[in-house]
Amino acid sequence: MLLTNATLATLTGPERYGLIENGAVAIEGERIVWVGKADAIPADHKAQEARDLEGRLVTPALIDCHTHIVFGGHRAREFEMRLEGASYEAIARAGGGIVSTVGATRAASEATLLASALKRADALIAEGATTIEVKSGYGLDRETELRMLRVARAIGRERKVRIKTTFLGAHAIPAEYAGRSDAYIDEVVIPTLHAAHAEGLVDAVDGFCEGIAFPPDQIARVFDAAKALVLPVKLHAEQLSWLGGAALATRYGALSADHVEYATADDAKAMTASGTVAVLLPGAFYTLRETQMPPVAAFREAGVPMALATDCNPGSSPVTSLLLTMNMGCTLFRLTPEEALRGVTANAARALGLDDCGVIAPGKRADLAIWDVTDPAELSYRIGFNPIHVRIFGGTE
Repeated sequence: MLLTNATLATLTGPERYGLIENGAVAIEGERIVWVGKADAIPADHKAQEARDLEGRLVTPALIDCHTHIVFGGHRAREFEMRLEGASYEAIARAGGGIVSTVGATRAASEATLLASALKRADALIAEGATTIEVKSGYGLDRETELRMLRVARAIGRERKVRIKTTFLGAHAIPAEYAGRSDAYIDEVVIPTLHAAHAEGLVDAVDGFCEGIAFPPDQIARVFDAAKALVLPVKLHAEQLSWLGGAALATRYGALSADHVEYATADDAKAMTASGTVAVLLPGAFYTLRETQMPPVAAFREAGVPMALATDCNPGSSPVTSLLLTMNMGCTLFRLTPEEALRGVTANAARALGLDDCGVIAPGKRADLAIWDVTDPAELSYRIGFNPIHVRIFGGTE
């Protein structure tokens, strides 16, 4: 395949968006083999079947690097409760929040969970996503956590999309372990992680480090188990308060620290040193009506890569649109449109430990999004509008 007459936002090089006007991309199999100006196409690629894109914008395909799209039930009533004045923390302590989804997820069959998850995945795919990270964390017991991860893997078999799975057993304390969080870590989380790894269901390990979840010392025990299995880690950190979660993540060389509204300038410096990506989740910030913004200026100053993700989940971020997430990243967190686009492509790939996608360059996967726009800023500027023309996944539509 040879794509011609396109505006390429390669996201490589120092130029704005790595733009190439009147550009062309040559694809062989699943890989990009050449990128450049259309008037410089090498002779051996000119013989390929050419596709005139009529000036359309081509970007790397989008990547959602933080989702919880496998779950049972919904939490619309909690949405009402928050509007009536209840806080996220108050709802959680009253038995709502994450724990309220656990019962519905435990009761759902694998087929039911897959059917609902596919609808959410389809919404992301329809906006040009080719890679989606999917977390467990709504089972909080061995059987259901494994079922969630199997469903996540099944999404990748049912759809033309790349799925990266994350074990999030340390997401909340189930009712049967109330007041015994140490026992829950030892008796459920770590043994289930070993079982999931043995079954080939885990690409990374996550935890929720927060006052309503787990303190750093308990997360550290989970991370020790992950490291023993040679699995990368990431962390929900500093979302509702500062507990030192981001610092803990950097000590373990985490791929990412996510949410990070309460992270500090010192955290940013540590994240730079460890290569940890800051994953910003404006959907949760918006839904929970939070006021503490992540320290974007400190991340910029320290050179911390910033990714964006939907955080699609039934409670705090019922969002299935990366395009809306880009807009919210700009309007709520004051990212530039270029930072937003890099946040759902190059930096999102880095947050998942992937080095074969996220930019348009020779040798990378031919995961591309072709848009009915000419300026990449339009992707962040519009609200509720999907300008996708064609999504290319591994060299095929």
